Amino acid sequence: MQNPIDKLIVVGDRVLIKPKGNTGKTSSGLLLPPGYKEKEEIQSGYVVKAGPGYPIPMPSDEIDEPWKKKDDLTHYIPLQAKAGDLAIFLKKGAVEIQYQNEKYFIVPQHSILLLERDELSA
Repeated sequence: MQNPIDKLIVVGDRVLIKPKGNTGKTSSGLLLPPGYKEKEEIQSGYVVKAGPGYPIPMPSDEIDEPWKKKDDLTHYIPLQAKAGDLAIFLKKGAVEIQYQNEKYFIVPQHSILLLERDELSA
């Protein structure tokens, strides 16, 4: 059976994140100071899916070749975030959604402050 989350397509430089409890400390022990909430609310969660990246146009000299498909004109600079990463991000830049009775955040990469990645999944 297909996972319902596989139906979602994350666009551009955005990342889909499933939030985890906000304890003020990451699983590896990175402590978030008590004053951080005064400046801006920080949230953490696991990256479920990441978009293709920042779109950049193809150089115009490649477009003039008649054998090239016209719909393949966009290239992407890939994102740093990958599925499975623990992301610490600014909640201010995120959009909260409900999907299949689960809470998720859609976060642009520029709102992600830090990624924690298991060395085996890198």
